[in-house]
Amino acid sequence: MRFEGTRGYVATDDLKVAVNAAITLERPLLVKGEPGTGKTVLALEIAKALNAPLIEWHVKSTTKALQGLYEYDAVSRLRDSQLGDERVQDIRNYIKRGKLWDAFVSDERPVLLIDEIDKADIEFPNDLLLELDRMEFYVYETSETVKARRRPIVIITSNNEKELPDAFLRRCFFHYIRFPDPDTMTAIVEVHFPGIKQRLVAEALRLFYEVRDVPGIKKKPSTSELLDWLKLLMSEDIGPETLRERDPKKLIPPLHGALLKNEQDVHLFERLAFMARREGR
Repeated sequence: MRFEGTRGYVATDDLKVAVNAAITLERPLLVKGEPGTGKTVLALEIAKALNAPLIEWHVKSTTKALQGLYEYDAVSRLRDSQLGDERVQDIRNYIKRGKLWDAFVSDERPVLLIDEIDKADIEFPNDLLLELDRMEFYVYETSETVKARRRPIVIITSNNEKELPDAFLRRCFFHYIRFPDPDTMTAIVEVHFPGIKQRLVAEALRLFYEVRDVPGIKKKPSTSELLDWLKLLMSEDIGPETLRERDPKKLIPPLHGALLKNEQDVHLFERLAFMARREGR
């Protein structure tokens, strides 16, 4: 069981090594990187490549670790008991399985995605240490232990919004997805837009990386935003000649709303255009 990438996902050699190392070690793969670099999509592509079921757990700021195991609905049971419902005789009717439970009892070895783990409370990773290490947990309401039939392939993503505990990091294989270089980005674009005009791609990438390199930019555009921008350029039939435009009055890229996502960065480019116009007098 090895991951060699897919037609729809350009995986670098070091990323493929990391995925296969985590599979061999049977440890969670912790993936970090800039937003929009394909961390979440990686789990989907691994599942496709290995022909394995995908179980997704998207973490929010309010998510608790226990929700990944199970939730006991005591309120519904109390209400049903007041109504004389016979379902109250079996407490299992009020236990909702979580994503880890689903992964543990899957008939096939699944890929389990725990997405954006750093969004949750700082104690969230620590609360999952035992379950991810031993691949089992205890259900107190039914006095049973749920053990994994086969260890799932666990992919955990983080946007580095907060530091993760050392004890959690020790149990993971770590990989940082570097932002794609122009050659890798060209291959990514070709996957999403087969047959796209290479002159347009070359000019778009040149301008894209120039935008990313502007000193003081708050939110650098990501891979997904580049793909959105290219789609708009083709839709509006904007050619490479327009992207090569060096007129200081048009310093902001066309359709820049796909690349610049906050007013500070738009104002930054407007100031740069103003300065360029002054220097050009």
